[in-house]
Amino acid sequence: MTQRTSSSPSRPPRAAQAPSGLVRSRLARSVLGAGLGAGLLLGAPATAGAATGASPLPPPGALPGAEASAAATGVDTADERRAVVDGWTPERMRAAVPGSSLVEEADARRHLEEAAGDVLAGTPEVVDGLPGAAGRAAGGLLAAPTADATGVPWTGGGQVVDTTGKVFFTLGGVDYVCSASSVAADNLSTVLTAGHCVHGEGEYATDFVFVPGYDEGAAPHGVWTARALVTTPQYETSEDLDFDVAFAVLSPVAGRPLADVVGAQGIAFGQPRGERTHAFGYPAAAPYDGMSLQFCSGTARPDTLGGSADQGLTCAMTGGSSGGPWYSGFDEATGTGTATSLNSFGYVVDPTTMYGPYFGAQAQETYEVASAS
Repeated sequence: MTQRTSSSPSRPPRAAQAPSGLVRSRLARSVLGAGLGAGLLLGAPATAGAATGASPLPPPGALPGAEASAAATGVDTADERRAVVDGWTPERMRAAVPGSSLVEEADARRHLEEAAGDVLAGTPEVVDGLPGAAGRAAGGLLAAPTADATGVPWTGGGQVVDTTGKVFFTLGGVDYVCSASSVAADNLSTVLTAGHCVHGEGEYATDFVFVPGYDEGAAPHGVWTARALVTTPQYETSEDLDFDVAFAVLSPVAGRPLADVVGAQGIAFGQPRGERTHAFGYPAAAPYDGMSLQFCSGTARPDTLGGSADQGLTCAMTGGSSGGPWYSGFDEATGTGTATSLNSFGYVVDPTTMYGPYFGAQAQETYEVASAS
């Protein structure tokens, strides 16, 4: 059972809307730059294909101005799960696209609509992380303890090696790849990723799998299928990157939930901005190859370029790192921290900054839906 703490609510001010000429795009600088002006470049939205047999699950609560509900993936039986896992061959995984081309379209659609609303802090809450059976509770300091890292290999070991992984999924008939992390939840089976990695154009992804601990093509803890996907209503309806947060609820493997095997990082909502942050992911666009875990570290700062409600972090990770976790209070000796954001998007005019959504009331309610699913 996860342990949670909370305190009184607060509400951070919302930044002004980004100018319509400033286009954001998903983490894939390699295909952006020509003819986009100040275009988006990191981890923006993706289009999704509806899951076969998908049906909404009852929402346990309502978000400000909207209701959140998980969508079943239609992958229920052992045979269906095996078919999805077997379908993701090493060759298919290597061929999966980071999905940057879908971001530009999603951001353009978002600018045609009214803003989804303010990002509300809600009631501050911290959910403690959980150890797993993988034996990575303690790692070891990096060769040189980091001051600031801007997209380098993670060599420190620890639990983050097991809880972070790659997600593969299909949207609109195209295979994509993002990053994700196991986070503590009542169901012991919840993965944090970006909204654009599960949903787009009114549909949810299909063939969604999580590979924790992915390393050079190896899946040391198996391949896990999703039984439910959920994103914020604001992202689902408006593809607003201020709400680019999603969770996948996974089916057990060999009768064991995900957190029992790899553990789970903590997650928090309504926390102070401007904290020291570690970001992780599997960037696949040049100069990276998506085969190993990379990280950035530094102090989060406001988005002064595009005026989103997100925070920025100096980080050069590229496509494929979308959805990778941002941790506050990260301990490099144990590889543990508390997720407070994720890799979402970047601007072409500023390729060294990654932006991530603030985990406020809307993200918190979406997490509750996933945790109860």
